[in-house]
Amino acid sequence: MSIRELVAVLRRRWYVIVPALVLSLLAALHLYRSVPVAYQSQSSVALLDSSAASKLPPSFGNPISNAGGALVVTADVLIRTLSGADSARELHSLGVTDPYTVGFAANTSGPLLTLTVTGTDREKVLEETNILTGFAGEQLNALQAAAKVQPAYMVQTAPVVLPQTPVPQLKSRYQQVLGVLIVGVGSGFTLSFVADALLAARRRRRESSAEDSGGAGRAGRRRSRGRHVDATALLTGYLALAFFIPSNLTLPSLGGVGTPANVFALLALFWYLATWLAGRIRPAPGTRLPRVAMWLLTVSVLASYMANASRGSVRKELLGADRGLIALLVWVSLVVLVSAGIQDRARLDVLLRRAVVMGTIVAAIGFYDFFTATNIADSISIPGLSSSVPQITTLDRGAFTRPRSTTAQPLEFGGMLALLLPFAVQQAFDPVRRHLKAWRRWGPVALMGGALPLTVSRTSIIGALIVILVMVPRWKPQRRWTAIGVLVGAVACFKVIIPGLIGTITALFASFLSNSDSSTQARTVKYSAIVPYLDERPLFGRGLGTFIPELYFFTDNQYMLTLAEMGFLGVLALLFLFLTGIHQGGAIRRLAVGESDRELGQAFFASALVALVVSATFDALSFPMFAGMFFLTIAAGGSYLGFIRRAAPKPRSVESPCLPADQHPPTPSRAPAPVR
Repeated sequence: MSIRELVAVLRRRWYVIVPALVLSLLAALHLYRSVPVAYQSQSSVALLDSSAASKLPPSFGNPISNAGGALVVTADVLIRTLSGADSARELHSLGVTDPYTVGFAANTSGPLLTLTVTGTDREKVLEETNILTGFAGEQLNALQAAAKVQPAYMVQTAPVVLPQTPVPQLKSRYQQVLGVLIVGVGSGFTLSFVADALLAARRRRRESSAEDSGGAGRAGRRRSRGRHVDATALLTGYLALAFFIPSNLTLPSLGGVGTPANVFALLALFWYLATWLAGRIRPAPGTRLPRVAMWLLTVSVLASYMANASRGSVRKELLGADRGLIALLVWVSLVVLVSAGIQDRARLDVLLRRAVVMGTIVAAIGFYDFFTATNIADSISIPGLSSSVPQITTLDRGAFTRPRSTTAQPLEFGGMLALLLPFAVQQAFDPVRRHLKAWRRWGPVALMGGALPLTVSRTSIIGALIVILVMVPRWKPQRRWTAIGVLVGAVACFKVIIPGLIGTITALFASFLSNSDSSTQARTVKYSAIVPYLDERPLFGRGLGTFIPELYFFTDNQYMLTLAEMGFLGVLALLFLFLTGIHQGGAIRRLAVGESDRELGQAFFASALVALVVSATFDALSFPMFAGMFFLTIAAGGSYLGFIRRAAPKPRSVESPCLPADQHPPTPSRAPAPVR
């Protein structure tokens, strides 16, 4: 369906979209006027050691120079005390009736607390902040008195920032107004196409009964107007935004899910719904499996969202759960657009080739980052977008700079390239592309494969090894030994051109096997820390997106993170998604008639296996570029499987021992597709 056709439907059903727009505007105006403005005031308090406890040199009794160490633990105890129900009741009796929060000050590692009060009465908020600031010192003294600490050794509170003049918080108000507008416009848009589809179906029944072919011809000509926009074109736009805009740049307040690519994917989902409701598109037969897997994941995410709503979550967790739903919609959009929106195999081939080409450009940027010891993404600034990863800097390991190109982290960079590398190899061997020059066919393989070790991470090397172990043994002996020779030569070239790189990578795996690597030990220690959260909510978890490192800790393991956020149901849904990709690759290889399609199936198998394994080395789905490529390849595998199943010869039976006429002789490979 073209843009002109979308506008034509909205114009024809103006009596649906216009009332919806008017009602949403009126509701937003009423909400803007009725919701009072919230004001917020803050103060900062530091914990200082007593003079008696800081007599040793070089402090000489100066409590400010001794602020740190065990005082951080004291500050944590005070925060938990002030956040408890007893303190809330006592503060309420003192007149603090508005919501308040107590926590460590941002970007600090010392005992510095921030006290925040939010309310609708500006003067009252300022008064409550003063009460809360004084109450914090009283509670600290009470805790120490209960522990029978001598007055000379008591930790003291010192106001660093006095209660500030309350400032209006218009952001939440505008968000509510915008939410009402989005719901109203989206409902009107959807209802317009539902009404158009129902009326079109009734009109077709009338025309069929009257056999009015002239009207049908005019309708057909009217539908053919405009520039045709298909799912491949929209997904190409998504890929361009995902690859070439740094994935750490997002819309404000949306966090990591607010990338321009994700927003574009959500808009593309509206396009699919409109086209589907208008009867212009139907999912191709045999492509249901990835959508079934996404349905199971959706059920687990919604169950975890309701589980999060049933517990006492803080505001950051509630916002994280909302962002988790947005991420789910993006993933659903990619799976639906690829598996149900692409009706022609040639267009699916075009999409996969474009993904490989764009991934090659990202890999080339990674080479630039590595050899110049910079991150080119740091110099990219787009108005209206802000970094979702504060103070992101160049990461080093040993004597080498770890490139991240346009991704948010070197692990995401390596994981994304490992997902796409099997398809680059398959396309290089594809007979359809043999007329191209060698550098065009093998350039993507060299750049992607060469960029993987530059990240100096175990994740990238494991991903590359999986691709090699899955694809190379299935090749014919001549190609297999040639590939082994090329790999040995590539290792030798790396050893000569980049001295020390191979040794650093080898040392990474040696320390991992000997359990002497601090990074690995830090990760494995966290595994046991997940157990209390899992025991609390084992089935549905705490909610997707709620296990925020600011409140808890980094897991560096997608399975552990899923256990905490979605419980055992979420882990089962995630494993089913990975196994779906592996099954699709194996089924394509078994059903394929030509060698090219068999290698394509092996590529899907390798890509899904890479995702299954490397998800244990970092929280993969928390990174938008890796997650987008993963769901796109899973959906593409289901779509290819549907095409190949429909083209596969039907099995012979006793009643029909011969092949049908249209399937004899079998086609050795697919027809050459135009190179785009």
